[in-house]
Amino acid sequence: MHAIEQILVLFIAAVVLAAAARRVGAPYPVFLAIGGALLAFVPGAPSLSLPPDLVLALFVAPILVDAGYDASLRDLRDNWAPLVSLVVVAVVLTTAAVAAVAHALVPGLPWAAAVALGAIVAPPDAVAATAVLRPLHPPHRILAILEGESLLNDASALLIYRLAVGAVSAGGFAVQAVAPTFLLGVLGSLVAGPALGWLAQRVFVRVQHIPTAIVLQFVGTVSVWQLAEHAGLSGVLTTVGFAMTMARMAPASIPARIRIPTNAVWATVVFALNIFAFIFIGLQMRPILAGMEAHAAQRYLAVATAVLATVIAVRVAWHMAFNAAVRWRDRRHGFHPPRPMLRPTVGSGLVISWAGMRGIVTLAAALALPEGFPSRDLIVLTAFLVVLGTLVIQGFTLKPLLRAMNLRDGDPVAREEAAGRQRMLEAAFATLPAQGSAVIDLVRKNLKMHLGRQLHDGQNPFTAFSADYDAHYCAALQAARQALLALRGSGEIGDDAFHTLENDVDWLEVSEPLRAANADATG
Repeated sequence: MHAIEQILVLFIAAVVLAAAARRVGAPYPVFLAIGGALLAFVPGAPSLSLPPDLVLALFVAPILVDAGYDASLRDLRDNWAPLVSLVVVAVVLTTAAVAAVAHALVPGLPWAAAVALGAIVAPPDAVAATAVLRPLHPPHRILAILEGESLLNDASALLIYRLAVGAVSAGGFAVQAVAPTFLLGVLGSLVAGPALGWLAQRVFVRVQHIPTAIVLQFVGTVSVWQLAEHAGLSGVLTTVGFAMTMARMAPASIPARIRIPTNAVWATVVFALNIFAFIFIGLQMRPILAGMEAHAAQRYLAVATAVLATVIAVRVAWHMAFNAAVRWRDRRHGFHPPRPMLRPTVGSGLVISWAGMRGIVTLAAALALPEGFPSRDLIVLTAFLVVLGTLVIQGFTLKPLLRAMNLRDGDPVAREEAAGRQRMLEAAFATLPAQGSAVIDLVRKNLKMHLGRQLHDGQNPFTAFSADYDAHYCAALQAARQALLALRGSGEIGDDAFHTLENDVDWLEVSEPLRAANADATG
């Protein structure tokens, strides 16, 4: 079997694993990690590698843009204290603790390489955590903190990673020598990212061809990362600034017909990147394990186990200490959030502490280490085992923990959604002529059914009517689609007419009524 065929088989196997994970209610990265571990022992697996300089651009940049596009500036501001605690302090403490443990267990490991290992395993990935938590409807504040942390801690960890890798290449590290360049790179990234986002949006808004628009978005994402790296800036900070600027500008200028397929493509790409990351790490580990003697394997496993215990223990210890300090402050001075949100509790601290699964950024950073890097095999294997261990241990226990904590916040997101629907409905009605007609009455009725379906805490008088409407609407659309398929099958219409009509039905299918009906049916 050729390498390309083997990769396709592996990719299909990963898709099956992800489907199995969803079926049992587990985050799909857990099963992908297990599949990657098994892949390391598959005989005859292809040997594949990517240039280290491209790994971060291909794997991390799209992930950052996707996360940055969904990030809420308001939630980041509201939760700045726990975010700074996790993004800066926890990352630095984890990096230092892991470096100390690795250096103690492997005395010949240079300090710069030990710091690089610490930075690689320091940043948690919110994908697995939110996949576990979202179906249970946890307090919004917990999700906001985890997603904000996942976006920003990549920046702090990868900045340390870059410095450590550069120190290994330069044969040493001096703070006074790199500090000016480091600060200039950070400040330059904070300016360049938003500027490039503004410029890219000015270009994208002129593109109305959907495939071209999607391709340009991905080309722009990788180009921004590469441009930042070549200019001596931080690729992470520049990319995050680029994405968040685009997120603020795009909704007012990008039409829905482009946004709908774009969102679907980005979700697919992020899913595919996670699959490829675990495939590549599994393929990287196979030659490492094949050439390893028994005593070396035991030593590597001991180092990986110690690092795994360290990253879990440091996060729990630090965040619970921070949580205790915040609760003491609230008892002394009162809890005065800018808007209704969950008050910090021991339970919320435990959930956030335990939601520290590692993921694709850790894998990509390990894969990006250049050949010849000191103890590269040990670092790659340790990084993967930390990802596997956190996903399995914490991924399978996070849901029971959240249920045991029984955290509730009154669902502030639902209240905001209801208020938003009311305001949208009022604005929509204000544009309609005061003098009624059959057409105007129908428009009002449809707007009230679809925009106003969840007003007044679910007591909207049109709720039952709109649910009945959706059921009939769904059934009618499915009948129309079956008739269309029958027309093509019988030869009464050709493919040109079929695809035009199919496109019309597809657009109706992504409209509000059917989306709501499908959400109710699958929720």
